Amino acid sequence: MSDYILECRDLTKIYDRDKVLDGVNLQFEKGKIIGLLGPNGSGKTTLIKLANGLLTPTSGQILIDGKALGIETKKIVSYLPDRNALDSSMKISGLIAMFKDFYADFRSDRAYNMIKALNIDPNKKLKTLSKGNAEKVQLILVMSREAKLYLLDEPIGGVDPAARDYIISSIINNYNPEAAVVISTHLISDVEKVLDDVIFLKEGKIILHEGADIIRDREQKSIDTLFREEFRCY
Repeated sequence: MSDYILECRDLTKIYDRDKVLDGVNLQFEKGKIIGLLGPNGSGKTTLIKLANGLLTPTSGQILIDGKALGIETKKIVSYLPDRNALDSSMKISGLIAMFKDFYADFRSDRAYNMIKALNIDPNKKLKTLSKGNAEKVQLILVMSREAKLYLLDEPIGGVDPAARDYIISSIINNYNPEAAVVISTHLISDVEKVLDDVIFLKEGKIILHEGADIIRDREQKSIDTLFREEFRCY
């Protein structure tokens, strides 16, 4: 067991001679909510997919809780992709049952409680829901696991502003406090208040990795403002 839930060591990923990640070194502490921030094409989704074992590094290494990626690490990682990947023909109750069968750490009671709070009928098929509600269901399934690492790629990108506060509160209220949550998003002002640590990713390189409060105290501005200044040309 490691002090860090996620470590990247000289992590590099190249697609068709395009270096999407360039020698990334990171250490994510347990018990933190971490913002992975950068413009489109900066490498955020690639990093998350590598950490989830969906891609293979060109070079370098990723460790999850001190272990190389494999069956054991997949058991402790809960991943929300940037697009809905669920079978839209299934009922929500069926999706909950499927997750319960697939993941030993899945909490059906937690999922049903959140579904009820949103006034979503669990007997409805996913395809009958609005896009926003369908994305909420996917997030609920991901956050209903007792995982050690949550990798959330644009969890609030497709929902209306009124629903974002509910989704953010769902994230912070439904994760294991000994776990870490990585949130990749471009909607920084919506998530800034819950972030412990902030990472700026630019052209595949880490240009900032620091505590959110430290950044705000030093720069005397919000993370959102700093981000807009850093990436104004993107």
